[in-house]
Amino acid sequence: MTNTSKNKNWQDKIHQVIYEADTKPGKFFDIILLWAILASIALVMLESIAELDAKYHSFFNISEWVITVFFTIEYILRIISVRQPKKYIFSFYGVIDLLSTIPKYLSLVFGGAHALVALRALRLLRVFRILKLVRFVGATNNLRKALKESKYKISVFISAVLVICIIIGTVMYLIEGDKSGFTSIPKGIYWAIVTLTTVGYGDIAPQTGLGQFIASMVMILGYGVIAIPTGIITAEIVKQKVSTNTQACPNCSTERHNDDATFCYKCGEKI
Repeated sequence: MTNTSKNKNWQDKIHQVIYEADTKPGKFFDIILLWAILASIALVMLESIAELDAKYHSFFNISEWVITVFFTIEYILRIISVRQPKKYIFSFYGVIDLLSTIPKYLSLVFGGAHALVALRALRLLRVFRILKLVRFVGATNNLRKALKESKYKISVFISAVLVICIIIGTVMYLIEGDKSGFTSIPKGIYWAIVTLTTVGYGDIAPQTGLGQFIASMVMILGYGVIAIPTGIITAEIVKQKVSTNTQACPNCSTERHNDDATFCYKCGEKI
């Protein structure tokens, strides 16, 4: 066997584990990745609480470095396991993967930059490959199956809202700080939830011009979220044909192939 063939086989094995949730190693990797993301977000939130940071700062710092190294290795493996690395690097998930890896390194130069690790929340979108959403197959579905199907749709909606609140809460914590009552990231997330749902207790309010501008956008977004009829969203999702195939093309990294697909619908490469 030539060196080229050996390298190709090695890359294909890594690609199977990292990009494909249909295989057992792929599912196992995605579960580990999910827990690493959740642990990282929890760490950066807890670290923003002064009392906990003073007591467990060394533990938080070491744990975050371990997770950062894990994501760095994962990012490198994703690049070398595809035949066109540029397509992955400049793709949506490629950019998110990079942004979720560099904050800890930036914190060595710029204080507070590590809080941007909350951007890792966006990577939680990957877990929905495992859930393998399926559509309604017809009007004969009974109530039990309808409720079971709706459970996943509700989970997607709630997860999207939580992602938005985590990011907005982190941004407001960085912009406003202690003087405006944003004493920690959880406080910022609490404000984001209260504002996004248009409850508006008023116990915390932004004081800076930029903070007030962001608050205005969040309020408008909140009205939009509430105004969207749940029935219309559900009906639209039911109409979509969602494939259970999670294979990504090893050549161009394109996903969402049909279950019986043998070749990539975009570049024609065998998958």
